[in-house]
Amino acid sequence: MHISAKADYATRALLELARAPEQPLTCEAIADAQGIPFRFLKSVVGELRRAGLVRSQRGCVGGYWLGAPADAITLLDVTRAVDGELITLRGEPLSGLGYSGAARGLPGVWRRIEADAAAVLGGVTVAALLAEAEAERGAENGAESVRAQGAA
Repeated sequence: MHISAKADYATRALLELARAPEQPLTCEAIADAQGIPFRFLKSVVGELRRAGLVRSQRGCVGGYWLGAPADAITLLDVTRAVDGELITLRGEPLSGLGYSGAARGLPGVWRRIEADAAAVLGGVTVAALLAEAEAERGAENGAESVRAQGAA
């Protein structure tokens, strides 16, 4: 399975927006915070906006916000917003795929893989990822504090 740069960048942008939901962020700020190429991010954010996952406001106090609560946006939503179909075969959706003879059962395997991937991605929200990152950061800070106390 291929995870596109668009899906990765889109998710990272949404995580930045979820981290500070009360204030808008510019594409420049998101790109800088995540090390994402600005021009690419601009087009990705446009796709997220069209999908309703972000909203925007122009002007000097403008920028981007989440278009839905972070606990309502799943990785499946993000992937479908920027990539369309979750899994394709030679660029075609799996829905109409059919083989004959010895390969007759293969399309069913591809569809099960797609269903399993959709279940995993649909079960992970932006809020859950953000909470996990915060917990890891807290654990790292705690470990640094313990090391600093031991050195003192």
